[in-house]
Amino acid sequence: MAFDGFTVAALTKELSDAFQNTRINKIAQPEKEELLLTIKGNSATLRLLISADASLPLMYLTEENKQSPLNAPNFCMLLRKYLTNAKIISVTQPGLERVVKFTLEHLDEMGDLCRKHLYVELMGKHSNIIFTDHKDMIIDAIKHVSHNMSSVREVLPGREYFIPKTQDKTDPVLEKENLTFDSFKEIILSSHTEVFKAIYGSFTGFSPVMASEICCRAGVDPETSVSIFVDADSDRAKDLKKLFKEFYSVLDDVTEGSFAPEVIYEKNVPLEYAALPLTMYKDLDVRRYDSISKLISGFYKEKSQVVLMRQKTADLRKIVQTALERNVKKLDLQKKQLIDTEKKDKYRIYGELINTYGYSVPEGSKSFEAINYYTNAPVTIPLDPDISVMENGKKYFEKYGKLKRTAENLTSIIEEVSKEVTHLESVLTSLDIAVCEGDLKEIKEELKESGYIKSHGHEKKEKITSKPFHYLSSDGFDIFVGRNNFQNDKLTFEYANGGDWWFHAKKMPGSHVIIRSDNKEVPDTTFEEAARLAAYYSAGRKNEKVEIDYTLKKNVKKPSGGKPGFVVYYTNYSMMIDTDISNIKVAKE
Repeated sequence: MAFDGFTVAALTKELSDAFQNTRINKIAQPEKEELLLTIKGNSATLRLLISADASLPLMYLTEENKQSPLNAPNFCMLLRKYLTNAKIISVTQPGLERVVKFTLEHLDEMGDLCRKHLYVELMGKHSNIIFTDHKDMIIDAIKHVSHNMSSVREVLPGREYFIPKTQDKTDPVLEKENLTFDSFKEIILSSHTEVFKAIYGSFTGFSPVMASEICCRAGVDPETSVSIFVDADSDRAKDLKKLFKEFYSVLDDVTEGSFAPEVIYEKNVPLEYAALPLTMYKDLDVRRYDSISKLISGFYKEKSQVVLMRQKTADLRKIVQTALERNVKKLDLQKKQLIDTEKKDKYRIYGELINTYGYSVPEGSKSFEAINYYTNAPVTIPLDPDISVMENGKKYFEKYGKLKRTAENLTSIIEEVSKEVTHLESVLTSLDIAVCEGDLKEIKEELKESGYIKSHGHEKKEKITSKPFHYLSSDGFDIFVGRNNFQNDKLTFEYANGGDWWFHAKKMPGSHVIIRSDNKEVPDTTFEEAARLAAYYSAGRKNEKVEIDYTLKKNVKKPSGGKPGFVVYYTNYSMMIDTDISNIKVAKE
């Protein structure tokens, strides 16, 4: 997920093509380190979002507008003064640096034509937006950098702008004509590290992902040491030449502007993106884009949504996790205590044998031997010599009775605690699949009802707005998925009909899934798609395959006093299915 030189190159080309014969119409600074430029021309209006935020530097074309503060910051006012209605002359990238240079033309106070430059540096914590004159003297920047902050470069008004060379790297685009196999080999071998590290550590603009991709295309293990190429045999020499060929090939793509942006998905979650095809993820799902801006905006919107939901669920997750750990410890202790009661039957047999044979045992004996008439095996029974033999028998019966009562009590408690553990695990699964505030409200209400969150008498019950996930099978059948335990109960026992089909992951927490059959015969394809949804929306969603139980809804029952989402069924079918739901269509509401 690196905003590397290749991503910047693809973005530069897209902006260069889009901004032909255009002017800057509006300039806004919605956030402290963010600009939103409105560009007009060619009978179209475009918006360019630029963020120099150290945690997530970005730039892309967007259709969304943002609310600006009532009082524009000084940097925004300065840009408005010079660049409102400025013509965009060019959009370029210096080599393969993570820098985009806008050359702009405007009229000064005297009406003379002037040129200015706007540099956007997308360099992680060093990201910045810097405004310079035609001689590249800094007029201002969205972030000032003094000598106290950096010994490499000051970014202050009046200083000369330059791209800092903080690392001894070769720019492969600027040096492309001079880059030969021998020079490439020399650079790689001088690194003394793994092959992919040698590439991104030696050449400007390369991220670890793109370096690994080149290795993959060349059939070289990225984590292999470059030492294998020293005094290489013929096969290793061929591998190094393949590596150089693939390296040069991606440079050709950059210089020719031949990009193919794509996002890699793992279990429907965006994993990685690149401006060029990533063949090393051939076993994962790929979504291709015709625009790098659409890719960037879509990718980070999805990622930020996942991160945001994780943050919002953190407090609830902590409550559930704490309760779960406490109940699991309690369950383990009770199971150990139950094992200790297993010797109760031994004491009962001792008592019975004493009652049967004890009359012949001399008083004061410390033990006696008898034949266990249940197994026909000899058994030695310890005795307390200070009490009579028959009193020893009575004592063994008392021990048996006490352990029996304890076992019965523990069995009942273990059953209740096991149900609680299962319930809490199902709540964690609900938190994992939550996608909106409404989902969290229902989960919070469930925790209140279960006593894990204190409910104050004056509090109003939160209004629930979320609905079950709704999918449409390839055969046209409606499939509904409960988002949490409350929805599972409503979906199964209030919404579904007896002839509808019900799905659930076998012996693990997960959503109830319903196929609305409408009294029609359901094709196998729809069964498989519903099973995939049940697998994906379960605790096993990260597994390759999950076993799914399915049956007619009429066979599913709610036990008296059962926890939310808990059901029983005794007639069902089963199937093993993967968790890939990428090809299942989301129904339009």
